[in-house]
Amino acid sequence: MATKKRQQEHNGNQLVRGLKARHMTMIAIGGSIGTGLFLASGSAIHSAGPGGALLAYAVIGFMVYFLMTSLGEMAAYMPVSGSFSTYAGKFVDPALGFALGWNYWFNWAITIAAEISAASLIVKYWLPGTPSLVWSVLFLLLMTGINYFSVRAYGESEFWFSSIKVITVVVFIAIGLIMIVRILTGADPGPLHFSEGGTSVHGGLLAVFGVFMTAGFSFQGTELVGVAAGESEDPARNVPRAIKQIFWRILIFYIMAIAVIGALISYRDPLLLQSGIENIAVSPFTIVFEKAGFAFAASVMNAIILTSVLSAGNSGMYASTRMLWVLAKEGKAPAWLSKINKRGVPTASLLVTAAIGMLAFLSSLFGDGTVYIWLLNASGMCGFLAWLGIAISHYRFRRAFEAQGKKADELPYRARWFPFGQLVAFAICFVVMIGQGYSLLETGEVDWYGVAATYIGLPLFLIVYAGYKIKHRTRLIPLRECRFEDT
Repeated sequence: MATKKRQQEHNGNQLVRGLKARHMTMIAIGGSIGTGLFLASGSAIHSAGPGGALLAYAVIGFMVYFLMTSLGEMAAYMPVSGSFSTYAGKFVDPALGFALGWNYWFNWAITIAAEISAASLIVKYWLPGTPSLVWSVLFLLLMTGINYFSVRAYGESEFWFSSIKVITVVVFIAIGLIMIVRILTGADPGPLHFSEGGTSVHGGLLAVFGVFMTAGFSFQGTELVGVAAGESEDPARNVPRAIKQIFWRILIFYIMAIAVIGALISYRDPLLLQSGIENIAVSPFTIVFEKAGFAFAASVMNAIILTSVLSAGNSGMYASTRMLWVLAKEGKAPAWLSKINKRGVPTASLLVTAAIGMLAFLSSLFGDGTVYIWLLNASGMCGFLAWLGIAISHYRFRRAFEAQGKKADELPYRARWFPFGQLVAFAICFVVMIGQGYSLLETGEVDWYGVAATYIGLPLFLIVYAGYKIKHRTRLIPLRECRFEDT
């Protein structure tokens, strides 16, 4: 029966609803756990101290929670793979939906290139003499192959990728807490550092604000659950379930992990500042595991972070492919990109996305890599713009819902604290997005090149939005004219 249903969906040129509840849950978790926790958390603690890092990640965590509950409310009622792009086009302005869709596709297409570059660097930890291009091609083929096979293949791969990350964080927190209370035999945690220097917050308000940027990028990808809603077997039940778990995962994984790192490693430790793909041996997770007596920590963490990077690239391939397919289906991209194979996979959109990702990667190898650097900078704003789009779309969705005589009780899932939580989340997201270049002003001299590189994504988004609006003469859709059908 299930196979027959999926075939009927395919015959109607629709994606296959093949993602189970456990897939949706792990997609939500996988979007919030990655290199931002394994690597960037070290530099965050170094910059603002453990207390400052905890404060920044907690604030951004609450912001993401409210944004994801907003997305969850819309996705549970109207599950579409276009997610916030489709919602913006239905409840705000078609021009906004067009700009958000292409913005999101571009973001993940470029991110694929960044992830395969990172994965190649990680492999060099074991095989330093091998060329990066070979590994990059292999990783790209792996991501493309997983997504080409079926949506279930993507769901299963992300389930296991995310499971590895979850197990790692749980083990890390458990070992860290045992070390803090001094009951792990053979471990040498040294003195506890959480309140080193008489306080847990260092560097002042600007340092904490700087960590907001890091935390914001760390949590980007949580919105993937909204994109995946269009292929969930039971979105009315599975999407809210996954959304609800995001907050607790953020609270437990990020907050407790940072607390453990802050307690066991001095914020002055220069190794924290060096935490990065090129310096896996000094990841804060590696340092703590080595303090616990695990000499093989660097190699194990290297393998775990490799799965994390591949997970991000795999999810990027999935999300960008679905967004491009939706744009084509809605007439906002060439119609041939809406082609679906017999397994319900948008193959044309997948291959185009993979090609763009590879071209972006190749641009990093030739010349001085300037083109690639600017592409990455242009994509930097994209995640924040998507979050702002979610906040705006949900506010209009609920207002239109009420304006057309519908009751909130009819919604299978309702966002908490509406509209207060969503407005606060919008404000925080806006401040964090605009404040990305604050460090360029610290010296008193404006680095105009740096400013342009940081904010280039914003004018590009506005140009795409204005161009579509002028060409098609779109307008803000009156609340009573908003349509709630998913087609």
